[in-house]
Amino acid sequence: MRRAPEYGSDLVVDLLRALGVEYAAFNPGASFRGLHDSLVNYGGDQQPRTILCTHEEISVALAHGYAKATGRAMVAALHDVVGLQHACMAIFNAWCDRVPVLLLGGTGPMDSSRRRPWIEWIHTALVQGNHVRDFVKWDDQPASAAGVVESIFRAYRLMSAEPTGPVYVCLDAALQEDPLPKGVALPADPERWIQQAPIQADPDGLRTAARWLSHSRRPVILADTVGRARTGADALRALAERLAAPVIDLGARFNFPSTHPLEATERRERLLREADVILAVDVVDLYGALQASAGQHRPGGFAPGAEAKIVSLSVSDLLVHGWTSDFQRLQPVDLRLVGESRVALPVLLDLLEVAGAPAEDRRVRAETLASEGRQQRTDWEHRAAGLLGQASAGAVPLGALGIALRTALEGHDWVLSNNDLRGWARRLWRVDEPYQYTGTSGGAGLGYGIGASLGVGLAHQGSGRIVVNLQPDGDLMYSSSALWTAAHERLPLLTVMLNNHSYYNSEEHGLRMAERRGRPAERAGIGTRPEGPAVDFATVARGFGVRAAGPVTSVQELPRALASAVEAVASGEPYLLDVVTEPR
Repeated sequence: MRRAPEYGSDLVVDLLRALGVEYAAFNPGASFRGLHDSLVNYGGDQQPRTILCTHEEISVALAHGYAKATGRAMVAALHDVVGLQHACMAIFNAWCDRVPVLLLGGTGPMDSSRRRPWIEWIHTALVQGNHVRDFVKWDDQPASAAGVVESIFRAYRLMSAEPTGPVYVCLDAALQEDPLPKGVALPADPERWIQQAPIQADPDGLRTAARWLSHSRRPVILADTVGRARTGADALRALAERLAAPVIDLGARFNFPSTHPLEATERRERLLREADVILAVDVVDLYGALQASAGQHRPGGFAPGAEAKIVSLSVSDLLVHGWTSDFQRLQPVDLRLVGESRVALPVLLDLLEVAGAPAEDRRVRAETLASEGRQQRTDWEHRAAGLLGQASAGAVPLGALGIALRTALEGHDWVLSNNDLRGWARRLWRVDEPYQYTGTSGGAGLGYGIGASLGVGLAHQGSGRIVVNLQPDGDLMYSSSALWTAAHERLPLLTVMLNNHSYYNSEEHGLRMAERRGRPAERAGIGTRPEGPAVDFATVARGFGVRAAGPVTSVQELPRALASAVEAVASGEPYLLDVVTEPR
């Protein structure tokens, strides 16, 4: 029989269990020692289970990756002021990525007469939530045990409602550690406190969009984060097939199968120029997506034709703060629908008119797109195979790594948790299911890759799947100690280093500046290349208990090295393979 809670932190554990929270990740700290004790001793072997991390940025990134992989939030606990400051970049990533993370902070007693000298004074703030308020959905610091119940329920509901995002609740150390007042208990019906219906787009607007799409002769679909819900991804695919509309996958999350005949991401500019109706679904940066040469340092102007109607379906405008411009540049559209794609797209599909554009036009368009796609994939395959067949020394081309890794993973179910080899993974791999690709960091903050991959690995532990982390070297140097958690938890994580010996994004900017100013391009690597000494990532990994090999410096070494790495992860342990790569 379950015993009754005795302390405030016991009640918090009961709340988390009632909400179905499975894990709490943290680097331990005295300000939540009450919660820590309750998780370990009052919670026992039941959920939530603790996940020890070596830095708060890793804890939050782990929770970020886990939520994207499962659709469920977990706790990241943060030690008072200093832990919160360590975690800020990872919280910002989750905010920009619109991912739910339940952040539980601790603080020294707000009753100053109960504080220990020095440490609990410098680590107590008025109010700690001020530090992250601009990049969380909501924050609170309840003043009583009864207030904790309502605070955590409200945080969970707001965090889980679209657009989702991190929330922060700070728990007074005294509130955690004091005996629970009589009469304070967990409500018998938590669901009544947290349930909330999804947001549906305006019915008249959906009918208008359906009419435009039905009569369109050259529709194009842009998609960015649709795959966060399986129902949304399935409806997007059905809609594209009904309309014979090419889909441009902007890649912040899985949206559309990579080998589908209507997948047309790298024909974006031509298709946008020809389009008469553009449907943008969950597009974070619509202005940027509609620019020609959007991937260049400066885009080349508006890509669609002047007559194209633009329809936007998104909930992004419901979560706009003014601290950063994560809302992006404003793009005028012909129809702006505010609603969740997972409920709007099935309705839009049902509203399509039978008597729209001629069926023959759609059939011809579908065949043309499929033929172009097959030819493009054949070209990519030949290019990558050619790179793999070339004798090389010193660095491995990304295309060669992509095709070699695909071969090594044959016969295994895999998940790509981080990076895409600058597009080569999508070009060469068959990405059919939302779980297979969890997307980008959102906030472009270094240190995300390995931490988020821990969370994805935790989500797929015991599934038989291999989680692949394509890990840039500069990013790992921010949070390399996350490898210890991978080893401790025995996560099914294959980390393949993309070791180009540079913070290459900055090096590219240096090259642009040198070109623009007529200065020596060969000096662009100064201050961006961590060489002399080069980091031995295999040795670093082994130091944290992860099996490792490398550096691999030629394509001839790849097949055997990758086969050994995949075999190790399939047997139940994490592995790091250091591959020295070309930057592009």
